[in-house]
Amino acid sequence: MAQHSADQANWLRSTLREGFERLQRGDQAGAANCCRQVLERKPDLAEGHFLVGMIALNADDSRTAIQGFGSVTKLQPKHSGAWAQLARLFMRRGQVNRAEDALAKAVAHADDNPMVQDTIATVYTLLGNAEAASQWQEKALARHPNNIGFLINRANNQMFMGDFTGARSRLESALTLNPRHANTHWLMSSLEKVVDRKHIDEMKEILKGDQLKDQEIAYLSYALGKELEDLKDWPAAFEAFAAGAAARRRTLQYDEAAEIGFFEMLTETYTREWQQARAPGCDSTAPIFILGQPRTGTTLIERIISSHSAVHSAGELRQFEGACRRLLGAKGDGSAESVFRAAAELDPRQLGNAYMTLTQPMQGELERFVDKLPMNFRFVPLILAALPNAKIIHVRRSPMDACFASFKQLFADAYPHSYEQTEMARHHARYYQLMSDWRERFGGQFHEVDYEKVAADPEPHAHALIEFLDLPWEDQCLNFYQQQGAVTTASVVQVREAAHTRSVGRWRRYEEQLQPMQTELRRLGVPLEH
Repeated sequence: MAQHSADQANWLRSTLREGFERLQRGDQAGAANCCRQVLERKPDLAEGHFLVGMIALNADDSRTAIQGFGSVTKLQPKHSGAWAQLARLFMRRGQVNRAEDALAKAVAHADDNPMVQDTIATVYTLLGNAEAASQWQEKALARHPNNIGFLINRANNQMFMGDFTGARSRLESALTLNPRHANTHWLMSSLEKVVDRKHIDEMKEILKGDQLKDQEIAYLSYALGKELEDLKDWPAAFEAFAAGAAARRRTLQYDEAAEIGFFEMLTETYTREWQQARAPGCDSTAPIFILGQPRTGTTLIERIISSHSAVHSAGELRQFEGACRRLLGAKGDGSAESVFRAAAELDPRQLGNAYMTLTQPMQGELERFVDKLPMNFRFVPLILAALPNAKIIHVRRSPMDACFASFKQLFADAYPHSYEQTEMARHHARYYQLMSDWRERFGGQFHEVDYEKVAADPEPHAHALIEFLDLPWEDQCLNFYQQQGAVTTASVVQVREAAHTRSVGRWRRYEEQLQPMQTELRRLGVPLEH
């Protein structure tokens, strides 16, 4: 009997190890098969349920992942790895309070497992606490100094904090370990303006390989495009951006028909009459929403405003949608359209209160806080109803500059429409029309600012912004680039310099190559420039 138990224990350990190894190699089916065998033999094996969670994570199935890691914490309440994974999943769902509870348990039970330490750091990053994240990243690196993933995460953190010298050191260490690591090359390219072709030639050589995945091609191509732009080699830069965009597009699913239906529903549902029929909302004056399209200057406006002594920068928060989803529960199919359709019937005060509760951990200690999520442009009517005393700032940019700026940017996991010229143009046209509708219906209830005008002459526009917020003027609002706080957007390097107009009209360098985008915008009645 003892021998049988020992044999079973050995088999379970061996099969579990094989499952995790298969998952690491990308063999989802093989990992799932190992997991199934293990749990059939021993349904209460915590590590078996942890493997369930990891397999679901890889498949982007957050519901199953939460169930898997939740089972682990029931079987082993002190399992820090499962608590850390749950904290990360809850953050991605906008469930900040649940995330903080899970994070506290992960921290309380944390051991010297570097993977858990790195996951805890990721959650702190998502919470906007870059300093706490850096401490846990250092713990992970102390245990595994040659882990490329840990080095990249630490470098990203240092870039957010403005420590570009430290970030370069980490990235150089990663490239010493793997000179062909695509993500590292991409990050390295963003650190400074290049003056020669050394790094360009290195990346071109790597791109000649025939075993590259599309994501790797995207990283290297976007890095090439950026550095070729630095050298003003415009034709070669566009060729690189286009190759990167095509590679990234192959990795994404984008349901344009669903987006069309979604925008039509917004226009039909959120009318002036709808607003007039709403009950009173939450009376908080704390939130300041900055919204628009990505790469249109929203970070510039945020840095100007958050330089004020009364304003805290809370980052890009997903809590308004999270508040809607929390109040709606299981209503609808979970799609954006079903959420927004059902949210029209929510009690405004409840919605506003739910948002304030969910954002409480990020609000800081000051009287006002900035929520700078560009995609909140979809929520303008709901924000006006739920938080009538909040301030909304819409940042506009000339359509071709806005579209091209997104096309030439490699995003982490958002904006799938941005990697093909005509898809990008059609999305922008839908956004452009929707904001026109909001302006017509709710004009005067939100403030609009043009990026180009602010970049060219910041002072009068900074004064107008602070006046709109009903705050007294402070001279440091013009010295926003001297802020020391973390910046967690694609503009991490640019916002640490004074306002400039170098990117205004940049698309005209590529006027011939961008003909499909121009043609589609014109067809849809969108002007190419203001």
